[in-house]
Parts: sequence; structure tokens; C-alpha cells
Amino acid sequence: MGQLVVHNDIAANGVFESPSPEDWLVLDTDSSDAGLEQLILADALVLGRKTYEGLAAVWPHLTQDPVLGRFAGRINAMPKYVASRTLTEPLEWNATLIKGELDQAVAELKNAHSGRLIVSGAGELAHALARQGLVDEFWLRVHPTLWATGPRIFDGVGPIRLQLVAATPYRSGVVWLRYRPATG
Repeated sequence: MGQLVVHNDIAANGVFESPSPEDWLVLDTDSSDAGLEQLILADALVLGRKTYEGLAAVWPHLTQDPVLGRFAGRINAMPKYVASRTLTEPLEWNATLIKGELDQAVAELKNAHSGRLIVSGAGELAHALARQGLVDEFWLRVHPTLWATGPRIFDGVGPIRLQLVAATPYRSGVVWLRYRPATG
């Protein structure tokens, strides 16, 4: 049975969407290599409509980029499952529409995959999955930045008690935190 992992990069104060694109992420070799390894270990991506549309507009064009090209090859080739109330099939970019009720559809996806299903994004889909108890792990790459404004990653979700599984610091100050929902 596969695992559903919500994965996102955030500022130290929980903002997941930078008010200024030039201040978005700290890109360093160590944490970038780890990010690529995380993608290689994943079976598929699970995306909400907005994230799907945003990523599908960019990643297919990044295969020759000197920094992001190594990610683009993997991301473009991965199967993607898209939760949407407005999109219809066929979808582009190796994507399939999630059909039916989210809890049942995600359970079927987890049964169909033996590896990780990575949820990229922090919007409605990630919130709904967390609220319904469908997330097996939360992976947060915390960047050494504070943004005064911007949406916080899990505003309105909870309470959900988490158990720290691992914390990996990088020279740049980025810290990769892995949590599981606590039991008991």
C-alpha cells in the first residue's frame, strides 16, 4: 500500500507563497539533491487543479534549464492525479482526473501504488486530505526566510497532533522536517 505525503517548501513562519518571487527559496546543492531524491522515490504526484495548471504551464519547458532540468525530466514523466470539480478529461502532462469522492479515490490510489504519492501544493486539496486523515506524512522544507505577508500553509486545518519522524538540516539553513500524524 502506498503512502500519501504532503510536501511543501515554506518560510520559517509558515508562509508557502512568497509575496515577491525573487525571495522565494534558498536553492542550495544539498537540499536540492535531497529534493530530487524525494521525487525519485515517489510513484506519482497528487495535485489540486490550481497547482496542476500552474505546474503544467512551467515544467514541460524546463527540461533544458541548467538547474531545474534534472527535476523537470522526473516531474514531467511521473503520473499525476488531479483533484478538480471543474476540469474534464483528457488532461495533458501525463495526468488523470481523480473521480468520485476524495476519500474513496485516494484510498484506491494508495492501494494501486506501493510507493509514495506526493501531494504538491498547500491549498484546498492538501487541507481536505489532512482534515480527512488521509495524509501519512507531512514533509516540510523550511527555508531561512520570514515573509511579512502571504498565506500560511495549514491555516484552518486541525487540530492534528504530529510526531516528528526526522529532521535534516542543510548548510544553507534549510531544514527538511518529516512528520506523521500522531497515534494515541
